[in-house]
Amino acid sequence: MSVWKKLFTAIKGGANEVAETVADSQALRILDQEMREAKDQLRKSEESLTTILAKQKLADQKTKELKASIAEHENYAMQAMEKGDEALAVEIAEKIAEFEGSLATEQGMLDQLNNSVRSLKASIKDAKLKLRQMQTQVDNIKATASLHKAQEAVSSRHLGANSKMKTAAESLQRIQEKQKQRAAEIDAANDLASEEDGRGLQERLKAAGIMENQSAQSVLERLKAKKQ
Repeated sequence: MSVWKKLFTAIKGGANEVAETVADSQALRILDQEMREAKDQLRKSEESLTTILAKQKLADQKTKELKASIAEHENYAMQAMEKGDEALAVEIAEKIAEFEGSLATEQGMLDQLNNSVRSLKASIKDAKLKLRQMQTQVDNIKATASLHKAQEAVSSRHLGANSKMKTAAESLQRIQEKQKQRAAEIDAANDLASEEDGRGLQERLKAAGIMENQSAQSVLERLKAKKQ
């Protein structure tokens, strides 16, 4: 398959295949290489066109010279016949025939060169247009690939930041829960100590006769007094 055909195949199908090419870095490198080869072939085609144009110019000049020589010798032949010099007229006619043979050859070559020039110019023009279109495709592919890489990098950093934030939040929550647990333990210990201190003080007050001992009998006597 020629480079041009491979290039045309590489971009055929429009946006879908372009998107696939973006995802395939190897295909992108191959496409770059084929673009370079296509440009090199185009340069060689232009060099060939320059050579053919030079040959065309020489062939055109040669045909013009032969036509001028034929016209010149036809005039000589007419003059020889007017003077009655048949032998000279025949000799000139032979020369004219020789010129006409050369002219036919040169004209055939010139026609071929003209056709080649027209065909090659059209092909080069078409190739340049397609090459520009493909270069635009390649540039778009590269730009899209770069954009995707940038988006992936941003997404990766965002996910990493979110993960770190989540981890930090979880750590903070664990610390807060531990602090709450510790605070509750301290409060419970303080309450327990207060209760123990309170009971000890009451017992000492009762023993000193400062606080009455609230026995069941004393409660009944108090209730009877209220009833009377």
